[in-house]
Amino acid sequence: MDRKGETTMWPNEVHWNELQFGVEIEFVGGAPEEVELLPGWVMSLDERQTDESGRESGSELKPPPLRWEQREQIRDMLGRLQAQGAQANWSCGLHVHVGLEKWGEAIVKPLLVAALLHQNALQSILQTSGHRLLFCPPVTRQMVERFEASPGPMALRNSGRPQSHRCGVNTASWYDWGTVEIRYANGSLDYEEVVRTIELCLRFVAAVGAGRKLPAEPDAFVTALGAPAGGYPPQTLAPQWHQERVWLENALIPVIAPQIERLLPGSEIHHMLPVEGGLLVAAERSGEDLSRFMFRPTALGWDYVRTL
Repeated sequence: MDRKGETTMWPNEVHWNELQFGVEIEFVGGAPEEVELLPGWVMSLDERQTDESGRESGSELKPPPLRWEQREQIRDMLGRLQAQGAQANWSCGLHVHVGLEKWGEAIVKPLLVAALLHQNALQSILQTSGHRLLFCPPVTRQMVERFEASPGPMALRNSGRPQSHRCGVNTASWYDWGTVEIRYANGSLDYEEVVRTIELCLRFVAAVGAGRKLPAEPDAFVTALGAPAGGYPPQTLAPQWHQERVWLENALIPVIAPQIERLLPGSEIHHMLPVEGGLLVAAERSGEDLSRFMFRPTALGWDYVRTL
């Protein structure tokens, strides 16, 4: 979204349904290469999800910047996905981007402070599945302090994995897209669930933009916003094999991470997969595509084989 708005100051009262927004719709199945797209919509074919068998599947669908009165485009595109047999499963998320062009960089710190106060309420209202919390880590007080000392995108990064720079309330998105990205919602292809989620995020950002003080308790928080109290994408349980895969990753990360740092300095391990002959390790460095490396076990540890 364009960061050159009419007004770039904070606070600035803007009605929630006047804000531009986008939404990243993750799904499995279907035939994403064959979906007919509305003008400006994008199918990110390199963004794959995980189906029930553990295979990469589906894609991520994204609109151009939309206004609230254009939300019927979402219904149309969800219908096209469903007609092909696409579904949102436990591996999928729904990420809402809200344009900050009415405030500019001036709203970044207020959003960080608001995230400290209200990220737990957002997580509770949106019923974030436990296995997805890895992909929406919390904003920390240290992040706010770093930003106060030196405003900019690097202050909004934490070390760790994966996607440690993409918090549940991801203000770093301002520096890439002119938005704040709210990542807590579970995946859905249900139109009503999707637009309720978008409305909640729009109302939250508009309230922060106006400098409003909001209660921390979830029920009071959503009531103060005037957002729907329910009807959001429900929690879904990850299969046992996925939980076991995460446990394996957590056990192997301390062993593999030093080698990944030598191969791709400044990167984070995104995921690991056992494959025939060894272990596939995917790592990500800011602003770059995933890099994949092959390792094999030996009596002395894990040996790097090749870059895939």
